[in-house]
Amino acid sequence: MSDQTLAVHAPYTGAVVGHVPLSTEADVEQALSIAHGLFRDRSQWLSTPRRIDILHRAAQLISERKIEITTQAASEGGKPFKDSLAEVERGIDGILNSIEVLRTEGGHVIPMGVNAASANRVAFTQFEPIGVVAAVSAFNHPFNLIVHQVIPALAVGAPVIVKPAANTPLSCKTLIDILTEAGLPAGWAQMVLPSDNRITGKLVADPRVGFFSFIGSAAVGWMLRSTLAPGTRCALEHGGAAPVMLAADADLDDALPRIARGGFFHAGQVCVSVQRIFCHRSIAEQVAERLGQLGDAMVVGDPTDPHTDVGPLIAEREVNRVSQWVDEAVAGGARLISGGRALGNNCYAPTVLLNPSIDSNVMQKEVFGPVVAVYAYDDLSQAIELANALPYAFQAAVFTQDLDTAMQCYQDLDATAVMVNESSTFRVDWMPFAGARLSGHGVGGIPHTMKDMQVEKMMVWRSRAVRG
Repeated sequence: MSDQTLAVHAPYTGAVVGHVPLSTEADVEQALSIAHGLFRDRSQWLSTPRRIDILHRAAQLISERKIEITTQAASEGGKPFKDSLAEVERGIDGILNSIEVLRTEGGHVIPMGVNAASANRVAFTQFEPIGVVAAVSAFNHPFNLIVHQVIPALAVGAPVIVKPAANTPLSCKTLIDILTEAGLPAGWAQMVLPSDNRITGKLVADPRVGFFSFIGSAAVGWMLRSTLAPGTRCALEHGGAAPVMLAADADLDDALPRIARGGFFHAGQVCVSVQRIFCHRSIAEQVAERLGQLGDAMVVGDPTDPHTDVGPLIAEREVNRVSQWVDEAVAGGARLISGGRALGNNCYAPTVLLNPSIDSNVMQKEVFGPVVAVYAYDDLSQAIELANALPYAFQAAVFTQDLDTAMQCYQDLDATAVMVNESSTFRVDWMPFAGARLSGHGVGGIPHTMKDMQVEKMMVWRSRAVRG
């Protein structure tokens, strides 16, 4: 392992909250060699009961250290303590979900004996790990994203090498250390943190990798996918610019708190954050004003304080970019309802814009900051057309009391999931979670990831004793 270390800084205070070793090219090669050696030697594969025992023990250890892990995640990533606590609890549940899948998914029976060619035969399938999993992760959910990439691999019996985001590697190291303490043998889960992107690229493109899991920006994800060796499967999770439709009959008392949280949760640094809110013209101004009031009431500040609602953005450059986009939108005709200013310590005030230009960055790109744009419409079909005009497609939402309106949005919005009377940020970890078009490739969610990380292997057995 390299003698060099990376200092991890809290985005709110700038203080150093930990150090992790950097990985050289030789370190990454060694990790690949170990992982591939484990996979190729079937005598070293971990039995299903042993994997289940390790996962149970890891979930127990995380539960016992929940507050410590939460504080670490909040410090390094900037997500408020109460939301980081929910993230750690989701991580525990994700591990238990993996165990449930192992207990309930065991392959399929293939019909035989249905014609002369298939007579005297039985056939069935079972699952085997696809190979070494290489995972590259993002900063915004530093514990649970690692759970979603590492735990399914281990559950199906695949060795995994994970590269966390350089901003937030401490949570990843904590999970790997806990898995080791829980009884996972050496080499089955390895963390690497290359000192430059070229080394990461070599890891991803190596032909010894059977599956590539990526969470991060579209530009990087699609570039890395283009380098994969023949036969390497992948899943990519990128961002979006989630549209939310508010019909004239929406229950605003119910809808607006959900929308405000969906837009300002984790300072908007969520791939399905509420961003573009298309409101019927009769309610648009009221919606914007009330969202502004809800944003103004949120406590912005220290993410380790249990009372904080909105923490910092991950870096000063992101604050500067969000500020520039908001200023440009206002200069282009948007009405600034609330926020619109940096608050220090990499924090930015929850911001509501009314009727920005359709060509503005806040309507065309993923903001990844605490900014929502309210846009008035007269005709729902035209609003859906505007919502679909971007190259992103992830989760969307509609608030309405009318079944036909809900069905129109479900059928016509370019999205992989449409929430009705719920924010676009809704997620439970066992549901399919997938971006389409530029927003991603493949399907996330614990059971779906486990399926992707396996091959279904068939046995056909001919016997004269088989009647059909």
